[in-house]
Amino acid sequence: MKLIWPTIEYDKSIQAYRREFLESGDSMDGSSSLPEFDNTQDWLKRIEACKMPETTPHLLVPATQYIYVRETDNKVVGMIQIRHYFNDYLEKYGGHIGYSTAPSERRKGYASQMLARVLPECVDLGIDRVLITCDQDNEGSKRTILSNGGVFESAVYEPESKVYVERYWIDLSK
Repeated sequence: MKLIWPTIEYDKSIQAYRREFLESGDSMDGSSSLPEFDNTQDWLKRIEACKMPETTPHLLVPATQYIYVRETDNKVVGMIQIRHYFNDYLEKYGGHIGYSTAPSERRKGYASQMLARVLPECVDLGIDRVLITCDQDNEGSKRTILSNGGVFESAVYEPESKVYVERYWIDLSK
């Protein structure tokens, strides 16, 4: 498995990942709005723009995007994004990290592996205390966060989605 910056080399696998989510109706968290892009090159431009505060689109924050690729078949099995700092929404509901695993690849440990691999990147960005959130009914995501040292803080109601969101912190300063 490798955690890498997305490139056009993975175009077919990125679009297959996108299609799988669109067909399943699942949420594609941590994907830099991939559902909005049927063209990988346009998505890659968006990701590049989000690297620096001066080029990040309005209402977003600078972020680092990764894809998690199974090396045996070059399949994108997951995506994970680090938000470099908070806006009001992220501070309350979204957190520093968003991630998703392809519906066909769940329950194989990929999300936990991805999260473990990206946490050192947070330290490199100067984030020593990471907030990760998940919907209250998302048992898989809870297990992923807890397996990486997450400590439950609280649950808050997110009115737009009409769900309770659980907030967990991972202390990386140790």
